[in-house]
Parts: sequence; C-alpha cells; structure tokens
Amino acid sequence: MRIGELLGAGRSADVYALDEKWVLRRYRDGMDATPEWMVMSYLGAHGYPVPRLGPRDASTPPCDLVLQRLTGPTMLDSLLSGALSAAEAGALLAGLLAELHTVPARLSPHPEDRILHLDLHPGNVMLTDRGPVVIDWSNTTEGAPAEDRAMSSLILAQVAVDPRSPASAGARALLDALAPHLSASGGIPAPHLAEAATRRAANPTMSPHEVALIGRAASLVTELTA
Repeated sequence: MRIGELLGAGRSADVYALDEKWVLRRYRDGMDATPEWMVMSYLGAHGYPVPRLGPRDASTPPCDLVLQRLTGPTMLDSLLSGALSAAEAGALLAGLLAELHTVPARLSPHPEDRILHLDLHPGNVMLTDRGPVVIDWSNTTEGAPAEDRAMSSLILAQVAVDPRSPASAGARALLDALAPHLSASGGIPAPHLAEAATRRAANPTMSPHEVALIGRAASLVTELTA
C-alpha cells in the first residue's frame, strides 16, 4: 500500500491519500482502530451515513483505517463560507443525531441503549453529493442518546463562550438553532450533561484553556435546553 499526500490532520490522527477512491486514517499514538471499524461497519449495514470501509485484515496495522475518499466541504466549512445557515445546520445536525439513535446498540443488552458518536459537531460532518456523511468515530460508545445530545451541545457551547475564538458568534447561533430540536427529541437531562462534561474534561486532547470553559459551556447548554 503506497501512502500519498497528507490530506488533513486532526487532534489525534492524520489522513493520507491512497488513490482517488480511498484514504488512510492513522492514529499518531498507535491507538487500535479495530473497535471504530466494527462500529462503522455495523452502522453502514443499518444504512447510517458513514464512509465506506476498505479492507482490513491481519496485515493491517491496528492504528490504520482505510476509508472512502469523500468529496465535499465539511459542515463547518459551509457555515463559515455562508453556504449553510445556522438554522439549516442545526436541523441537519439534530437529524443526524436522531437518525443515529434509531440504531440499536451492537453490544449492550440494555434495550434503550444506542450507538453514540460523542463528537458529532460540524467539523465531523462531510457534505457530499450523496448527502451528509459522519466521520471520526474514535470516541464512539453505547449508552443513552441524551448523552450524545449533551456532548454535541457542550462542544458547540465551549466555542460559543470562548472569548479567544473568532467562531464564538457562529457557534452560539448554531447552538441556538440546534437547542429546540434537541429539546423536542428528549432534551438533555442534568445527569447526562454532567457525564458529558466529565468526559470532555478527561479528553487528553483538550487544552487547559478549553477545560476551563466547560463549566460555563454546561451552564449555557442548561439555559438553552431547560
């Protein structure tokens, strides 16, 4: 397998071109991507919009994922360019969360548990010619859908309350648009928001500045979804 140019770099992984159809996503710390591959395969079989998966066998390094090469902007890029309004993005993000939470848990025996993304925000939604596709399933787990709603809201709220961020006003507009949809889908009970805040604070990719914003962000989410 010949690895091509670096296409993108996230907080924990890099994406390289393989050819016109496939990319390689590689974790810098060697994290095993097998659980992520299994969840994406399961979701794809249920019709949820995830990238198609390339071959994975015993010769594949555990930190690597071969994924469909997607063409199109992220939801974040479309918001920043003005091609997508906050109202449109809020409805789309809420719809992706709601659709995900119709998929039964793969492992949990609890009947109300669902697959959770736990990082579903505009930077992790690609707007392709076949519709939105959700990427980066590194944080995925199973549990109560309200925790996924809480995490998506909390991520946006962190940006919204950050005085250093040039995107704070846009994040607040998107959060304002998203909140009514989430309230209508079951809301964000306080225990689930607290759990999301704990998870977020424990994320090793968070800077001290970002962690310090979590309390204010949680208060904003509570204000908007109460």
